[in-house]
Amino acid sequence: MTNDADLKELKNIYYTMYRIRLVEEEISTRYVKEQMRCPVHLSIGQESAAVGVSHYLKEGDKVYSNHRCHAHYLAKGGDLKSMICEIYGKENGCLGGRGGSMHLSDLSANFMTSIPIIGSSIPLAVGNALSEKIKKKNNVSVCFFGDSAIEEGVLHECMNFASLKKLKVLFVCENNQFSIFTHLNQRQPKNRSIEKIALAHNIAYKTVDCFDVKKVIDATSKSLKYIQNNSSPYFLVLNTYRWKEHCGPSNDDHLNYRDKVETERWIKKKCSIKALDSFLKKHDNNWLETKEKYDNIIREEIEQAFMDAINSKLPSKKDSWKFIYA
Repeated sequence: MTNDADLKELKNIYYTMYRIRLVEEEISTRYVKEQMRCPVHLSIGQESAAVGVSHYLKEGDKVYSNHRCHAHYLAKGGDLKSMICEIYGKENGCLGGRGGSMHLSDLSANFMTSIPIIGSSIPLAVGNALSEKIKKKNNVSVCFFGDSAIEEGVLHECMNFASLKKLKVLFVCENNQFSIFTHLNQRQPKNRSIEKIALAHNIAYKTVDCFDVKKVIDATSKSLKYIQNNSSPYFLVLNTYRWKEHCGPSNDDHLNYRDKVETERWIKKKCSIKALDSFLKKHDNNWLETKEKYDNIIREEIEQAFMDAINSKLPSKKDSWKFIYA
């Protein structure tokens, strides 16, 4: 039986996932106007990973992300207007228009950085965890990365170090099965599960299907408790699927690198937002009315964020030398 408190929580989760979906769909729609000049890597289809992991994170927990970072940023409490302004390269973006889509950072939300070079944010998260341990703080460092980072030596070095030093790191692998156009089976041994990498470093692990965001939240909650109780890292593998092309606003089905049956199954039958929508429809008599209200609120917020970004100023040339290493 689902009580009122559970329903309220699940409706908030739906709101956050749906908001991220609509934001990225609007980015996809407007990108062709060529006012956003930076590359964009969209998380459409992967929302439950970001929202599920962030749900129980404390304010002081710090997140480190990769090139596909919009969902992570918004789920951690990043400001939508600041993000859209950043993607438009405007001065009131979260990095003053310097970073763009792949380099979001907002210290006020403890969203520390996002780096497009594969695996590069992982050592930063581990380094922060070491700093937190030295300072005797209990905050957790969370690093998001894709399945291709499994093939990078830096991940293994960081896992080894985090395990050896007993650091509070949550390693989160969003396994969408593809590194650009290359499937996991063409890059890694077929008989080795991704989570076994953690076993080699004596790190606890769990694999979850992102179809059910409730399972992602439950697995994350247990992983965070494990980290705190054992002062040790944890490895979470989230099986998911990106709907759009690797980089850009469009579909790329014409390239035929993805199996059409597999793609259709993930999009039509394994959408976490549709799954939660169906669940709420069964358990909340007023859900359709609430859902329509959410839709109106979110779309109005998104429209305002884009209008603000379009009408905002570009960074001043005199500030171009700021924040540059000597």
